[in-house]
Amino acid sequence: MVQVEVLATESLGDRSYIAHDGTLALVVDPQRDLDRVEALLAEKGLRLAAVAETHIHNDYVTGGYALSQRLGVDYLVCGEDPVSFDRTPVVDGDRREIGAMTVEVVATPGHTVTHLSYVVSDGDGPPAVFTGGSLLFGSVGRTDLVDATRTQEMTRAQYRSARRLADRLPDDAHVYPTHGFGSFCSSGAATGADSSTIGAERAVNDALTTPDEDSFVERLVANLTAYPRYYAHMGPRNLAGPDPADLSPPAVVDADELRKRIADGEWIVDLRERTVYASEHIAGTISFALGQQFSTYLGWIIPWGTPVTLVAESPGDIVEAQRQLTRIGIDRPAGGAVGTPRDLAPHEDLRSYPTATFDDLAARTGEEADEPVLDVRRDDERARGAVAGSTHIPLQDLLARLDEVPDGRLWVHCATGFRASIGASLLDRAGRDVVLVDDDYSRAVERGLATG
Repeated sequence: MVQVEVLATESLGDRSYIAHDGTLALVVDPQRDLDRVEALLAEKGLRLAAVAETHIHNDYVTGGYALSQRLGVDYLVCGEDPVSFDRTPVVDGDRREIGAMTVEVVATPGHTVTHLSYVVSDGDGPPAVFTGGSLLFGSVGRTDLVDATRTQEMTRAQYRSARRLADRLPDDAHVYPTHGFGSFCSSGAATGADSSTIGAERAVNDALTTPDEDSFVERLVANLTAYPRYYAHMGPRNLAGPDPADLSPPAVVDADELRKRIADGEWIVDLRERTVYASEHIAGTISFALGQQFSTYLGWIIPWGTPVTLVAESPGDIVEAQRQLTRIGIDRPAGGAVGTPRDLAPHEDLRSYPTATFDDLAARTGEEADEPVLDVRRDDERARGAVAGSTHIPLQDLLARLDEVPDGRLWVHCATGFRASIGASLLDRAGRDVVLVDDDYSRAVERGLATG
């Protein structure tokens, strides 16, 4: 039976894989921080034979080219992709032998035009199919990333690709998608499963349970939501053959230099927990709490190419933030500063703003009751319900629409508090008076403040 090791990248909702026979290995869709891949290969005593890409990725910078170059192995990439580097071109129907494993290439267009899946078998047990952004757990990859004008066409291709895979594989074939674990590259109703088989997908996957193609296309297209703007930069980067990630420590920034960068309007990103930031922070910094959504939203909101200086209370947080950023092509932070706000700035440069719950919002009286509420959720979330009388500006549009923000002290909310914390800090940086509503939107619905 083909053995598969999983390398999860929770911050992007993606997975990379190592398929092996105990001796030789095939790496599929590796992330850019290759030390994780190389450590697992060494731990398992495996020799890498080839690297394979299911598609030219839109949500991260691949490590595939760098890994193949570093270890001198074949790099399997669709022969129709207009890459600017040497690779081993593969197309539908190609077969390769890697030790005891047979790797069959299957064209599965939909997520991208040239998307491939790889069926790996060893003649002893069920095959493994690496589906990239095609067949996911309960759903499929989104179909609007190639060209918005081709979304209908790509959605039909995606439907047929998923069914083609299911028709040619046994029920016990194990499914290993790259996307679908929180990635914005997925679409439809993902099951939240940690593993699956073709048989299981036949029972639950939208593309396999919807008998009518037109109905599937209509529903999938209607449910497509906004996706991060940094995606626009990933495809060209991956077609060019990205360099290895540089994870060496960024330059140390002292208090004087930090103050200068803030005065110059640079992006100084505070990695601390959002309510800690609200209680005290350096004026002019921006709150992006380090966690699974950190790089996605920083990459979505920052003007691309803007230098980023990271501020944290521990060196380890700087290291983790840098790792996450390099995966989306923010190659080198402009610097890092470690310490509390009081360590890094004089007292007169420190700021704070209050945090609140939806209970607090419901309890407002007097002049406070008239203060505006700003909703920074996505359009699709807003369409399902809203706080009565609130103003809506999606977080990703806030910087460009600051002139539309209502006057007065603003109560800023989202679905959980994370995006609201970013929005509140951006408004605070712009000189606005804010209250961070750090609460779950369901509480607003329970209190009768909102529909949803």
